[in-house]
Amino acid sequence: MAENSVLFICVENACRSLMAEAMFNWNPARGWRAISAGTQPATAPNPRTEGMLREIGLEVPAHPPQLLTDEMMATSKVIVTMGCLDSAACPAKLKVIEVRDWALPDPAKLDDAGFRQVRRDLQAHVEGLRRELALANKRRAALAERR
Repeated sequence: MAENSVLFICVENACRSLMAEAMFNWNPARGWRAISAGTQPATAPNPRTEGMLREIGLEVPAHPPQLLTDEMMATSKVIVTMGCLDSAACPAKLKVIEVRDWALPDPAKLDDAGFRQVRRDLQAHVEGLRRELALANKRRAALAERR
């Protein structure tokens, strides 16, 4: 089965989108993988991101914060933003295509308890997305069997 991608986007690709990528890829829906990028990527992940992921048994993705590219946008089946659609850093094209916005606060600006809350919210959203994509895979397989 060809691999489909979920693209998680935030401004810096230093906290939310990196955590979402790690969470999704830990146990992806069959045939799916996640990537993440930022519209104005930081030079490195937020110093707390690694520790917050390790607390739940995950690692920061191997890539550094990376710039969102047109190719990423064009090849991703699902695009999720992290609450930055109103930011000046969000390219206008994200406002006119179908994207999902999880409206999460930037944990870099929060204390550790707030950072953990954003992480918990991400876990819930990512798990819901995984279930949705797995169900879509089952529906496609059932339709293919009927043909």
